Amino acid sequence: MPRAICRRRGSSMVKRRRQKNSSVTIRDVARASGFSSTTVSFVLNDAPLARFIPTKTKNRIRSAAKRLGYRPHLLTPFMRSKRSHSVGVMVFDMTDPYCTLILRGVENALYQASYLPILADVHNERSRFERYLEMLLDRRVEGLIVLANWLFLDIHFLADLEKNTIPATLIGGELKTDSISSVIVDNEVGGRLALEHLFSLGHRKIAFIRGPKMLGDSGPRWRGIRSFAQANGLELDAKLIVDLPESRDPNSGFEAGLRLTEELLKRKRQFTALMAFDDLTAFGAVRALAKSGVRVPDDCSVIGFDDVAAATLSTPSLTTIRQPMESMGAMAVGILVDSINARQESREFSAAHERVAPELVVRESTRALR
Repeated sequence: MPRAICRRRGSSMVKRRRQKNSSVTIRDVARASGFSSTTVSFVLNDAPLARFIPTKTKNRIRSAAKRLGYRPHLLTPFMRSKRSHSVGVMVFDMTDPYCTLILRGVENALYQASYLPILADVHNERSRFERYLEMLLDRRVEGLIVLANWLFLDIHFLADLEKNTIPATLIGGELKTDSISSVIVDNEVGGRLALEHLFSLGHRKIAFIRGPKMLGDSGPRWRGIRSFAQANGLELDAKLIVDLPESRDPNSGFEAGLRLTEELLKRKRQFTALMAFDDLTAFGAVRALAKSGVRVPDDCSVIGFDDVAAATLSTPSLTTIRQPMESMGAMAVGILVDSINARQESREFSAAHERVAPELVVRESTRALR
């Protein structure tokens, strides 16, 4: 066989082999290794979350990739540097009424700043949080807003943001870090405002449904209550204090409020007012009082916290401590956009930690003690 023909055939075979190798996908490696495409993607792209994958698993995936001739698809420098003008918005539970107004504020502010929000509801699941985070980073979002509620965050959840130097702002929670900004309501002031309102109406025998002990908002609100009580000589009866159970279901507050109020009534300890941890808990308390023939507010005043949309629609309408939720969402976007711009301009930007003031909203569920 002529040498030129051999050379052409050899060149053709190499070309076909290269084409074959370049067509091997992550899905092919996943089938060959027996692991999910997500796990394979983490390992082959050396993603931050790959540190949680066992070494044995990594070795099997890399071995399968080598055997199949997998080659990663490399983006051009232009594509890597191209701005996406998108922001990941991660919510821990979309069914939480607390989220609605905050998301409205976030969306409006992002629209005004010409950024596209990419929304991810993580269902209060750590694994889902990690997977969505990786997916958002893969889509080259320029920043991240995390709306915390019932999932108790620690620094390890957002370590990947710091590693990737992605600007991030946390709403409703505060992390002790210089790289992740936060926007929270001043819960201590809010607790003080609520008790001050009941005290000004003449109530001295007050029942309290406190928040879950592990939830970040619970401690500051109770500190505000205790500081006002101590400053005004108000005795807090330990038998009129109950705690919400730990739960990742934001709507569990209603049932818990109902059950705990029934428990307070069974203790035969008279109270003329009740302060609930949040509005859903207050709704449950009102239902329990009504079932027991206790009229709100004639026989017992009730106050909540948050000012969710249903607070104005309930019967009676609910007196509550309002969190300026739309403003908090807009403020978080403002901080994030500033940090994105600083990153684009290679300027230093320190994390901002904003604490906004709550507001007392008086409606029909509280009245002066007769």
